[in-house]
Amino acid sequence: MMQWEPLLSLKRQGDTHKRLRIEQDHSRLGFEVDYDRILFSSAFRSLQDKTQVIPLSQTDFVHTRLTHSLEVSVVGRSLGRMAGKQLLEKYPELGATHGYMATDFGAIVAAAALAHDIGNPPFGHSGEKAIGAFFSQGGGAALAAGLNPLQRQELLDFEGNANGFRLLNATRPGVPGGLRLSYATLGAFTKYPKAALPKKPSPHIAHKKYGFFDSEKDLYADIAQELGLLKDPKNNSYARHPLAFLVEAADDICYTIIDFEDGINLGLISEDYALEYLIKLVKDSINTKTYHAMSHREDRLSYLRALAINTLITDATQVFMAHEAAILAGTFDCALLDKSQYKAQIEDIINLSVKQVYQAPEVIEKEVAGYQIIARILEVVCSAFVAQSAGRPSTYDKLILNMVPSLHHPQEKDPYSTLMAAATYVASLSDSAAVYMHNKISGRML
Repeated sequence: MMQWEPLLSLKRQGDTHKRLRIEQDHSRLGFEVDYDRILFSSAFRSLQDKTQVIPLSQTDFVHTRLTHSLEVSVVGRSLGRMAGKQLLEKYPELGATHGYMATDFGAIVAAAALAHDIGNPPFGHSGEKAIGAFFSQGGGAALAAGLNPLQRQELLDFEGNANGFRLLNATRPGVPGGLRLSYATLGAFTKYPKAALPKKPSPHIAHKKYGFFDSEKDLYADIAQELGLLKDPKNNSYARHPLAFLVEAADDICYTIIDFEDGINLGLISEDYALEYLIKLVKDSINTKTYHAMSHREDRLSYLRALAINTLITDATQVFMAHEAAILAGTFDCALLDKSQYKAQIEDIINLSVKQVYQAPEVIEKEVAGYQIIARILEVVCSAFVAQSAGRPSTYDKLILNMVPSLHHPQEKDPYSTLMAAATYVASLSDSAAVYMHNKISGRML
């Protein structure tokens, strides 16, 4: 059984003494520092030009990864505070003895939620699939074949979550430990606390994907030990940090409601049809007089969105507290919204979004283009990195190496480090930067 006090650890990479919550400066709390460090990082800023649903959209209506992450963070903060208030009532020693407050839970979830997409490649989830396709059946298949099974699997199933964990903690000359976030925030960030193999060893939600690369396994082991996360050696995994369930719920709430809203604003989902779905979700809290007094669609949609998000925040918190014992035991095996009393309404909204938004011709056409762009960039970058590691780069390879910032060059010469450096470089590109790089290497001078 996991315990809340170690789960809220303020420890950071490189610490030589224990950080006590009761000794924290209230004008600059450690968990709030985490949020600030993420917000001001270059990796976070690049999310302003990365796809949420509609790649390379030219409309102001559509969310990017950055606006999505900010919204998930706001929802996560509310979830954390609501759950924290009830946890402090249940475990009063957390406050009386250790000094924790409900706002600490909110700050941890908000910081982890802010970073939750920080490792995602350009062009949305199709970007992950495009990287995997390159190494499984594209030009990188022969190169990846020489790796051990675990390392190869990381490339075949390139995972934005694991890349995010790497980014947050990447040591560079003069910058030990990367952003040096608290272990509590890193624990809440890691929705899938397992290695790439074995793949999906059980139906448990924490086994759906993987959360750290082989290169970061020792760091995650240290974090897990500090937090007291339960270890499962058979599945090469750990129990989820309980607050990761709240981070996941915040993401689920936002993409359910906000992607749906994007579809309405883009005209992919008719307003009448859409409002009917949202009203079903908020029928217990809607003020019909207020609603019907609004003459503009944007106002009506904004009102229903706010009610829907608030409804799901309250419901997710109730589910979290109802199953808190199982969550601490590591036996709660699904997302919080899977236990929601509004599950049917949520599924209706998601199904409509899948049909009308995620499978819209505009989305599919740009995802196809994204596959080709990523494959072409990986082809030339992998070739240049491999040649550099072997000490025999061609003139063309040297030109490509000059185009790739030195920050992204392989730190080691082994095949795994070389290929992973190429994959993580491509993942770091924004949508527009990937298009620009592709045009350059294709001889299109812009």
